[in-house]
Amino acid sequence: MFSWSCFLCCHLVYSKVADKDSVLHLFISVQIFPIIDQTVLSYEWISMLSTRFGHVFPRFFLTGSLSLFAGLLGCNHFHGAAVNYSSLLLEDGPGLLYVGAREAIYKLDTTNISDTDISLSVTSSDQKRQCLSKGKNNQTECYNHVRFLDRYNDTHLYTCGTHAFRPRCAYIDVARFTFVRFEEGKEKCPYDPTKGYTGFIIDGEMYSASQYEFHNIPDIRRNFPFPNLRTDDSPTRWLLDFVGSAFLRESINSSIGDDDKLYFFFTERNTEPTAYSSQTKVARVARVCKGDIGGQRTLQRKWTSFLKARLVCAIPDYELHFNVLRSVFVVEGSNIHNSFFYGVFGLEWRNVKMSAVCQYSLRDVQTAFDGPYMELQDTKWREYTGKVPEPRPGSCITDQHRALLINSSRDLPDNVLNFARRHALMSRQIQPVGGRPVLLQRSADYTKIAVKQVVGLDGRVYDMLFIGTDEGWLHRAVKIRNRVHIIEELQLFKKKQPINNMVISQKQNSIYVSASTGVVQVPLSSCERYTSCYDCVFARDPLCGWDGRACAEIAAYTNRYSLVQDIQMGSRGCTNITSDGFVMHRTRAVMAGDDVLLQCEIRSNLATPHWTLNGQQLQGYGVDFGYRTGTDGLLIIGTQNQQSGHYRCYAVENGVWVPVRSYVVRVQPVPPPASHLSGSPTALPEKFQNYRHMEAMYISLVAVLGGLCLVLTLVLLYVSFCARNSPNRSSHFELKTISSHCNGRTEGRSRAMSRDGEFLQIVPVDIQTTPSKEPPPAPPLPLPPPLPASEYANGLSATLPSVLRKMNRNSYVLLSQTDTEMTSPLYHSFTEELNRILEKRKHTQLDIQPDESSV
Repeated sequence: MFSWSCFLCCHLVYSKVADKDSVLHLFISVQIFPIIDQTVLSYEWISMLSTRFGHVFPRFFLTGSLSLFAGLLGCNHFHGAAVNYSSLLLEDGPGLLYVGAREAIYKLDTTNISDTDISLSVTSSDQKRQCLSKGKNNQTECYNHVRFLDRYNDTHLYTCGTHAFRPRCAYIDVARFTFVRFEEGKEKCPYDPTKGYTGFIIDGEMYSASQYEFHNIPDIRRNFPFPNLRTDDSPTRWLLDFVGSAFLRESINSSIGDDDKLYFFFTERNTEPTAYSSQTKVARVARVCKGDIGGQRTLQRKWTSFLKARLVCAIPDYELHFNVLRSVFVVEGSNIHNSFFYGVFGLEWRNVKMSAVCQYSLRDVQTAFDGPYMELQDTKWREYTGKVPEPRPGSCITDQHRALLINSSRDLPDNVLNFARRHALMSRQIQPVGGRPVLLQRSADYTKIAVKQVVGLDGRVYDMLFIGTDEGWLHRAVKIRNRVHIIEELQLFKKKQPINNMVISQKQNSIYVSASTGVVQVPLSSCERYTSCYDCVFARDPLCGWDGRACAEIAAYTNRYSLVQDIQMGSRGCTNITSDGFVMHRTRAVMAGDDVLLQCEIRSNLATPHWTLNGQQLQGYGVDFGYRTGTDGLLIIGTQNQQSGHYRCYAVENGVWVPVRSYVVRVQPVPPPASHLSGSPTALPEKFQNYRHMEAMYISLVAVLGGLCLVLTLVLLYVSFCARNSPNRSSHFELKTISSHCNGRTEGRSRAMSRDGEFLQIVPVDIQTTPSKEPPPAPPLPLPPPLPASEYANGLSATLPSVLRKMNRNSYVLLSQTDTEMTSPLYHSFTEELNRILEKRKHTQLDIQPDESSV
């Protein structure tokens, strides 16, 4: 443990880490949790994993007023009177978006959600008072949070809410947008608004999954019509949090007469044997058959087809497992068996922000459910190796069952149902496509994901991923082969808040994103943001192409042969990409010996800057080479004549050099001085030529201060004389001296007034009638404090500095001053003092290579 701590501390201090807090969180996690496979979970280690197994940084990002707040993205916002917008129901045909929030349901126009605000209140004041009487939280719990909202039939919607810890459901008349009937909802909706929940209505049947009541364990239910079904207690006692569900019509064109299936995705406590004690949670997918109606004697009104298997999202080479499932999106293929889904996963350690996205095939899920079972033996789960009864337990009713006169689940034998009851867990784990995540993100916790398939100009189908974060950001990405390229990162909300839900509108070509404070309508693409051919191609956006003049959506073109797009490589198709047609030209004149900064702003986070001088690439950046590069540009240190020339800045991305800035730098020699300080015709050494313009300032400053001291002395003498000769004075003033040597040491108070380096201070003293007792000193009069001899009024040192740091435009800044061997220039000739210092420093080498702070 000590070695791990020291390792992380060394990384925290010495490595170039952008986010030190991340390393500190990792250090804490090392102290609390065992490290997987004795591997130190350091920031650099995670960075290496992210770089190797997926893109980390978005190519482009927009924040604050530079993005949607200024209308740059064409986004529309909706902020109603309610908060916590969590339920979204999109009906693309009529162009309506129903939004369920806390205490309200909104009906919005999908064309522009900002234009419509039709709300339906779901407040119940009586129930709220009862909730408060039970000691619940008035800020969160004692409200009606809408958790379920779906289409019931052609004329009505169906909704359920927590209703201040007493759930209720209601039917909504779509035409009038009013409630028409309320009913009990405690078996359909959770009490707690923070509990995981998922559900939908299919063919007039409602399915939901959650922890419904306080004392109940989470399970999956069919709420209506009769008979209601639920999961048996034995396989669900470890369920924790449901995150999503899907319905797939696998009966269509099925060669075996298969049934439709429902899939539920959740996280639960780990009960399986594992080599790492830190893995306390696992991600699961469960399946039930739509035609399941329960058993006749065994598993009455219980699912007979419930099976579950583990979803693995890990990097096996490093034993890094993402066990917490946060969101799922299912993509149906042209053939239902070719469907797949994406899952967003997180680590179990809350103090480490890192997410992963894994892709799974439905065929792999079916293979797992057709594989071996797990069995609980002596409190441990092991693979079952015994005989499996026929027909296969947990399977849907197919033509094979019907041949055995088993037409429904109630016809299944008891031995089959008992086996299914004890063996709901499958042994085979579901591995992601490619065996590892398609994306790792170390700087954010992903909360939601939505996917849209797009056909590119090359004829390939690309998956566009829209991923929401816990801070209100949206990542727009595209899956290319086995990796994910993040096109851009958008800040959707001014305040940091998790994204709750997302739905994609094919008709409006938009995605609707909800969070605590509102809903945002975001275009699926922002092609107009890319202002050049290479910018459009580098984005690798399947929705965008370059038409020769602008980057536009390819869907708007019937003839697409003239469009340029390169999603696979992101580098081909543009001509004259290295010309100076889009380059900004500047000319810079600089005095020899000065530092100059050539700025070069690169918009893409995936590009790196490269500089050339007169066509030759600059190599070996650093102080020793006279150059230094950074995020702002190129710093030329102590310019010399040979550094004049034509500088170009290139943004290198995907192997293509794109010119960004062009500078012509002219280094001008420093003009020789007219005469020496002492009046001799001999010129000063070259390294002191920059000091000459300060001579007049020093002489003027000394003269002004000398005059001020003279005036102050006369005023003090006059006041003292008047005070001593006043016949009716009740107190007198005593003049005392205060030492003001450059070293700041104070000498005796009774020294003579004419002594060098001392000032006068007026101290009031009361007259005492008893001469034997010395009167105590009184506070001084409110006169301006005297200036120390070692410092002028403007803060400059009276003596020349012993160390000067060179700045731009021949100006200097004081770094330190000499304490010994120099006296104040108030009492010595400035010319003599300067000659003495210059003679002393004649052979001293100035710092010609200052650090970056001198710029």
